[in-house]
Amino acid sequence: MTADTKTALALAGLALAFVALRSAFLEQLWGRPAALAPVPLADPAFTNTAPVRTTLADLLAKGADTSDYDCYTCHEAGKAITLRFDTNNAVILPKEHADLRIRHGRNDRNDNCYNCHDPAKLDQLLRRDGGKLKLQDSTPLCAGCHGPTYRDWEIGIHGRVSGYWDRRAGQASRLACVSCHDPHAPFFAPLKPAPGPHLLHPPLLAAGPHPAND
Repeated sequence: MTADTKTALALAGLALAFVALRSAFLEQLWGRPAALAPVPLADPAFTNTAPVRTTLADLLAKGADTSDYDCYTCHEAGKAITLRFDTNNAVILPKEHADLRIRHGRNDRNDNCYNCHDPAKLDQLLRRDGGKLKLQDSTPLCAGCHGPTYRDWEIGIHGRVSGYWDRRAGQASRLACVSCHDPHAPFFAPLKPAPGPHLLHPPLLAAGPHPAND
């Protein structure tokens, strides 16, 4: 047998060996890894960026019906409304306002309509300094009592800023206080935390990132 023949046979054998190895790897003859469970999608409740409330400003921007905010549909303009209180000094709401829950503050000292509404013009707000605001522009009114929170809101660490942090790249917008807080009962219930990152390789990570050497 010549040297060329030996070389040809050796190369053919190597080729067959590599083909066999390729087939073995493709067929996973030396065991198959456990099938990974499908990664569940996040609940849309955690990815929905819409605010929890629709404000008067939102309705006005959409040209939607705002008749619910027209106080003088029922109340007589120019006629003062006398508030009534129960024995606990809580305001007594008429049945027309039975859907409202008055709980502004935790000490029951701020449950008075006229702490925010102008008694002389119900469809506007009255600041502590006497300034008047439209109903849709209520954030400065909130700032009059909640100064530290308002300052946090101004710099973007309270509430939510949408758009660009770098104003050179584009505009940014902030949600108003009432986009999240009901002005009559502003306490915001704790939110359910979103799930943590999915473990793509549970068997590997179960022992920790650095398993002890035997």
